[in-house]
This record gives sequence, structure tokens and C-alpha cells, in this order.
Amino acid sequence: MRLITHNMLQCHVKGCNANNFPLDFQDVSLEQQEAELNEDFLRNMLGKIEYGALVATCLKLNITDLPSTMPADANTNEEFLQALHRVMLETHVISGKMVCPNCSHIYIIRDGIPNMLLAEHEV
Repeated sequence: MRLITHNMLQCHVKGCNANNFPLDFQDVSLEQQEAELNEDFLRNMLGKIEYGALVATCLKLNITDLPSTMPADANTNEEFLQALHRVMLETHVISGKMVCPNCSHIYIIRDGIPNMLLAEHEV
């Protein structure tokens, strides 16, 4: 699972409507997988990602490639776009857990795929 995917996931347990994003990583195994840089895609994603949550998640994973705030010139700053690419598109979570900070529901990640399915009583 790429970090770009994590930045779009939140807990969907019934009644868990506040403080359910971002999900906290625990016991994760990370892997870097090279991907082709597409600056146009990254520019289009700048307004869609929760940048503060991305940076906070990265820091918890000991990834310090991104500045704490998005640069004013993010659309044209090639160094920033390359760092964003490395973090969001080349960093993969291979295994571990995502835990809701509100209800503590655990979502397991195996072979890079998060299991976001809920039991019937959780829907």
C-alpha cells in the first residue's frame, strides 16, 4: 500500500465519526519501490492530499524527506515534487496494522493490501 492511499483512508466503523483520520500505523514493514515520476499527477494531487497528516505519518515512520509545511511554490518546486513522489508513490507499506485513533479498530495490512472490510456488527 502506498502512502498516498493511506492519506485517503479513514475508519468507517459505525458511530466512529470523529478523530478517525489519519489511521495510525503500527508494526509496519516498509519497502521502497521505484516508480516513474509524473509531475503533472503530483501537481493535481496537491489540493487533494491532507498534507499535515502526510507529514505527521511520515515522521512516525522516521521519514524526514518532506518539509513541515507545503512550500508556496509547490507546483513548480522540482525538489519538493521529487520528495513528494518518493514519499507518496515509492514508499510502500508491506505489512502491519492501521489503528483508528478514535475507536481503536485495527485494519491489518498483508502483502501490501489493507483489509478495510468490517464485521457485520461494525457496519
